[in-house]
Amino acid sequence: GCRGAQGRFAYKLLRDLFTNYSSALRPVEDTERVLNVTLQVTLSQIIDMDERNQVLTSYLWVRQAWLDAHLTWDKDAYDGIDSIRIPSSYVWRPDIILYNNADDHFGGSMETNVVLRSDGHIMWDSPAITKSSCKVDVSYFPFDGQQCRLTFGSWTYNGNQIDLRNQLDTGDLTDFVENVEWEVLGMPATRNVITYGCCSEPYPDVTYTLLLRRRASFYIFNLLLPCIMVSFLAPLGFYLPADSGEKVSLGVTVLLALTVFQLLVAESMPPSESVPLIGKYYIATMTMITASTALTIFIMNIHHCGPGARPVPPWARWFILHHMARLCCVYEVGESCKSPRRALGEWAGRGEVGGPGESPVEGEVGAEAGGCPRDHCLCHHDGLLRNVGYIASCFRRHRATQRRTGEWKKVAKVMDRFFMWIFFLMVFLMSMLVLGNAA
Repeated sequence: GCRGAQGRFAYKLLRDLFTNYSSALRPVEDTERVLNVTLQVTLSQIIDMDERNQVLTSYLWVRQAWLDAHLTWDKDAYDGIDSIRIPSSYVWRPDIILYNNADDHFGGSMETNVVLRSDGHIMWDSPAITKSSCKVDVSYFPFDGQQCRLTFGSWTYNGNQIDLRNQLDTGDLTDFVENVEWEVLGMPATRNVITYGCCSEPYPDVTYTLLLRRRASFYIFNLLLPCIMVSFLAPLGFYLPADSGEKVSLGVTVLLALTVFQLLVAESMPPSESVPLIGKYYIATMTMITASTALTIFIMNIHHCGPGARPVPPWARWFILHHMARLCCVYEVGESCKSPRRALGEWAGRGEVGGPGESPVEGEVGAEAGGCPRDHCLCHHDGLLRNVGYIASCFRRHRATQRRTGEWKKVAKVMDRFFMWIFFLMVFLMSMLVLGNAA
């Protein structure tokens, strides 16, 4: 019987309240009086952050509370009913909207019920999926943080009609679902009173600033670490032997790999003037690899100097072959420079043994055949001396050419080692610089 009485009183209360009620007018007893509206936003979930289009999609619970002077009753007259829940379309609602809305449909809050109390206080809780514009600063991507603002205010009522205030100093994050990409650091709320150029009346609004920090683990393991490892391959091109034919191809391959990573970053970033930190690292590394490839071509040209090359200048012999060779721990010319000397020694030994040993025999045979005495015939000795002198001069020229070529090869090897350590140091410093900016 008690439940039936409560139900009948609730129907009677609803009929009595809305008999002469209109939801089109602001519910105040005096039209000059300001209606106080409090706002509280609860962040439930960050659905998406579109950096390229600078749009934040979030799931919010919006709570609005105000006093309706026309919807009050004596709860004792209605069997102690203190509050009822009715559709929000039955009562007047403030036109609080999101100012920086980026949704093309302009969808508002969901049509949920409101809680109406006997003293006229109305509380309206409604969930909403909002798309708000957010200025994205990607200067320190992927170690960046963003500040996205959610500005709520009345669209038609000015500050003399509705006084909008925030219930708490911060947004409610107790029911927030953790996002895999973004970490929420806070959501402070501020009340602003702005006079726009269209109107002379002030318009209050409540702005919630969502402080976000990107979780950089995904980008470190998929974009940054592969780039660092590929970058350390570029100086190893100087360590490859010049005769392998793979020095230039290694640099070009590394350059193409970094270009692919650069394109992956550029696809997700907004086309703004600010270059992300990882993009700067890619550009600096690509510039370094381009310079190393150009230096490799120059050093290979020095290594493959032909027989007609000029001798190594004295300053280069003193500075590169002595001081820089000690600094870079290059003490040997290499196998390609030792083999000609070894061959020359073998050929010279053979010439000393075979030439002088056979020429007297041939002279004796010729002397015996021609009847010319050995001591008085100088024609054979002069021809033999000319041939031996010609062969010796050829060997001396060949040895000088081999020595000159070996010196240029040693110059190229010393320069390879020197630039290898220089570029290793540059890659290490750039990597530490990026990690330092991240910290």
